[in-house]
Amino acid sequence: MDESNNIYESQELLDQYLLFHYGTAEEVLPYPGGPHEALGFAGRTVTENLDTGQVRGRALDVGCAVGRSSFELSRFCESVTGIDFSSAFVDAATKLRDGETLGYSRLDEGTQSTPLTVHIPEGSHPERICFEVGDATALREDLGEFDVVHAANLICRLPDPSKFLQRLPSLVAPGGQLVLTTPCTWLGEFTLPEFWPQGPTLDWLDSQLGESFRRTAARDMPFLIREHSRKFQWSVAQASVWSRYS
Repeated sequence: MDESNNIYESQELLDQYLLFHYGTAEEVLPYPGGPHEALGFAGRTVTENLDTGQVRGRALDVGCAVGRSSFELSRFCESVTGIDFSSAFVDAATKLRDGETLGYSRLDEGTQSTPLTVHIPEGSHPERICFEVGDATALREDLGEFDVVHAANLICRLPDPSKFLQRLPSLVAPGGQLVLTTPCTWLGEFTLPEFWPQGPTLDWLDSQLGESFRRTAARDMPFLIREHSRKFQWSVAQASVWSRYS
């Protein structure tokens, strides 16, 4: 992928993702009648798909963005590696891990905005986490094996997602778990149509992963992205959990 054309390097997207990952319910959705069950998605992809009462070894968070899921994984994993293609996202996540309080801007309407701050989520273990810039379709060869691999809303943003899926058997240790979520939003600006699934995305994942993984769960996971104070994106990701054959 060409980082020079990466929209995720912009300040606008960085601010939006910091709010999406770390914003409180009141900061994101101040309306009592709104879809509050869709909040906190970056933490829920971990807590709703993995047994967080079980201590695990190494975790890999691919497409970690600004790092909220990595912090959640650190609560029950001995080490966590977060990888994202955006240098701006990785820089923000690293500053949070190092104890900095980040300031960012929440768009309200027109030219009006509200300054907000974010810092390390309580109860996480930043000393267990490292963040790095990397391409999910060309991950470095010396990563090793992991007990947990987590990739939230990533595959439909890759130019050729099969390259990432084909790498997963070498990344997930025997008996380890894989968590994938995707809103199945296949767009030509991210993924060439010849690399899209030719049927339902979950069926395609079964065909891509079935030789090395057993699917143990599939569920719908709503999430909410705030554009401004009166406009929100409500979406439903398809989550799937997989166990690597021993």
